[in-house]
Amino acid sequence: MGRERAVFFDVIRPGLFKGRLSAGQVKGLTAILDYWFRHVPEGRSDALAYVLATAFHETAATMQPVRETLAKSDKAAIGRLDAAFAAGRLPSVRTPYWRPDAEGKSWLGRGLVQLTHRRNYEAMSKVTGVDLLADPVHAMQMEVSVAILVEGMRRGSFTGRRLDHYFAPGRSDWVGARKIINGTDRAELVAGYGRMFLGALAGL
Repeated sequence: MGRERAVFFDVIRPGLFKGRLSAGQVKGLTAILDYWFRHVPEGRSDALAYVLATAFHETAATMQPVRETLAKSDKAAIGRLDAAFAAGRLPSVRTPYWRPDAEGKSWLGRGLVQLTHRRNYEAMSKVTGVDLLADPVHAMQMEVSVAILVEGMRRGSFTGRRLDHYFAPGRSDWVGARKIINGTDRAELVAGYGRMFLGALAGL
């Protein structure tokens, strides 16, 4: 497996990571691959490629759990989101979900895929076995974030759409699969990432 993983990294390094992989990027990619092969051993390579592409896109290629707006703290993320909302740059948002609730907890986007809103943190608490309602920042932990990413996409936890709706025998709908996460937003872009990851997975 070690040699195969090395080949995987060699293939994706120039095309997706501009010729260089940081330790953090390798760690994130490895965590996703390890979880997938442990928990989804019969899973399709195209589905895994799309999971990797989603994390790549949602984390701005860092492959590390991030906060919405890529802020280093909740306070900074809340400030950036408030400013964007006030400026009308978030037209799809009716209620500022990121603002702290009565307990002082913010349900802003966190992780390898942006988990938002209290109800989604509650749902993912059941999936991961980690009490995200007690401390939503747990979603920033790599192991928890990987489970949210993979299981959420497999089970349709985010939008009701699942990986197997788009990746099945005789079907690889790279563009449509964006509906698992976020409608059609950047669908072609993420599809391109997915196809590139698929090429690198051939030897695994």
